[in-house]
Amino acid sequence: MKLVMAIVQDKDSNRLANEFIDANIRATKLSSTGGFLKAGNSTFIIGVEEERVQETLELIKQTCQSRKQYLSSSMSLDVTLDGQVPYPVEVEVGGATVFVLPIEGFHQY
Repeated sequence: MKLVMAIVQDKDSNRLANEFIDANIRATKLSSTGGFLKAGNSTFIIGVEEERVQETLELIKQTCQSRKQYLSSSMSLDVTLDGQVPYPVEVEVGGATVFVLPIEGFHQY
């Protein structure tokens, strides 16, 4: 058994949760916040059999594609510029950060 932890952007989380339900993959979804853009994320904690890890990773990859987004420079850099008007900065958002960990034991009560 493996533990898959996937951190995805909130915009992708409901779609991913539905994909997990359709594939009969149990997942726990936690709200989380990213450090770089201070944007809302969702962290999925998934316990799966080793044979289903690749299937789980494929669902995440297909559902959580990265995309470009524009933010004002002061918002994205968390800096105030004296008297200067913020300008848009293109950043890449979305996608997923995924960890696959071994599980020593699994108990369900």
